[in-house]
Amino acid sequence: MNSFAKGLVTATISVFCMASLTNATGAKAATAPTTLSPKISPALAKQMQTEARSIPALVYMLEQANVEKAYEIESKVERGQYVFRTLVATARKSQRGLIAYLKAHKLEYKSYYLGNAVAIFNATPEIIGEVAARPDVQRVVADPKIRAKMPATDRREFVEPKPDGVGENIVKIGAERVWNEFATRGAGIVIAGQDTGVQWDHPALKNQYRGWNGKTADHTYSWHDAIEKPVNTDKANTCGYNVKVPCDDNSHGTHTVGTVVGDDGGANKIGVAPGAKWIACRNMDAGTGAPHTYLECFEFFLAPYPQGGNAATDGKPELAPHVINNSWGCDHNEGCDGSEFLGVLKSLEAAGIMVVASAGNSGPSCGTIEAAPAHHTEETLSVGAHDHRSDKIAGFSSRGPSVFDNSIGPDVTAPGVDVRSCTPGNGYASFGWSGTSMAGPHVVGQIALMWSAAPALTGKIPETVELVRATAQPKTTTETCGKVPGTAVPNNTFGYGTINVYESVKAAKAKFGE
Repeated sequence: MNSFAKGLVTATISVFCMASLTNATGAKAATAPTTLSPKISPALAKQMQTEARSIPALVYMLEQANVEKAYEIESKVERGQYVFRTLVATARKSQRGLIAYLKAHKLEYKSYYLGNAVAIFNATPEIIGEVAARPDVQRVVADPKIRAKMPATDRREFVEPKPDGVGENIVKIGAERVWNEFATRGAGIVIAGQDTGVQWDHPALKNQYRGWNGKTADHTYSWHDAIEKPVNTDKANTCGYNVKVPCDDNSHGTHTVGTVVGDDGGANKIGVAPGAKWIACRNMDAGTGAPHTYLECFEFFLAPYPQGGNAATDGKPELAPHVINNSWGCDHNEGCDGSEFLGVLKSLEAAGIMVVASAGNSGPSCGTIEAAPAHHTEETLSVGAHDHRSDKIAGFSSRGPSVFDNSIGPDVTAPGVDVRSCTPGNGYASFGWSGTSMAGPHVVGQIALMWSAAPALTGKIPETVELVRATAQPKTTTETCGKVPGTAVPNNTFGYGTINVYESVKAAKAKFGE
């Protein structure tokens, strides 16, 4: 999966970087079933031909919860509680038989109510064949461990004018104007980031962390570590495993959260919505993640629960964030079949939680929005990258159409070239970072400001997306991708255009304000 940062443009999984699958066991595979079930994804079928044991897989149950009634509920908190209860009840009932089978075969597994999935960590080809043959199973897909190169800085001199300490990118998109004219900085909104972790006590982030009350820290419902055991087989991370205190073993997560809420109270005003609070989930182990770690973070965000606790019994949907930043992705070249998170995203939307996804760094070719979750253009707000100094599209920014459903993408673009933000060690990137990983957080901050300024809009995902699109500065191009000419709006390069935070907040207040 990819890290979506330019120096990152070389990678794939987590932070849009290039990656490759490896045989985890090095063992010669046992003979896989001669005729494989169509329920088995192509990537998993390939693994079954080369590996004999300890094959990780994700099993999705046939029965999927219907949460459509959630849209009839006005309160975001009540919507979340309804979705949570419905998903848990469906998973308990439908997973019972499969879990009994896994226990009988002494297999290591983990159950997820979100998506109604079960991760098996040590299957064999025979086991996978038997699981796929079950009538209660919808499909079985690969759960690959993917190594990613992390973002590198652009090694040119970084000089940024900072009027009143406010980042140039923040000024350009109109966020500072929102603070001044609407007295709105994101108060009342909680954003979430699933990434490489976060340095929670960084001077630019500590006061915005929901787990900090100004005197003591309580990480119970504001932090989750999905890296319960080693995922990266190349090296150990610097944080450890299953940690109860927020930690960042790479820097990427700290940087992205900083772009949303960062402000040290002094010269470093790096965040779009510094009045919002943040929570986080670590989904990568020193740059290596897997579909089940991403799924686990989504589940934590739907209903936060204590580290080491039970998601289904200890989850508190009333503590869910409002908006989730996702600067990662997984495409078919990495072993994803493309639909792993589709049901997950639909459930999050039903709960009133906005999902923002970086479009990817596979440009400038057309049809390069190829990784989940961004390629689900109806279920996420996908973000490409432009240079805020010139308003030109970034060469690395992925273009549409989406390889999943051939729809136009991205929705919009945001600053993603030489973006200054905070890094672990109480520092700041001495050189700006580039990538759609850097662009996505700008839109997360934009939504935080919109919902803070117009509380009646909170949780209304389609209406919010429409306002973000409608208030964007239209941009055309000579590029033509797919059947959509670059002169059209939306197009497959800029989408509806470059974000305009001021106009979006103004429109939100006009339409949904009191």
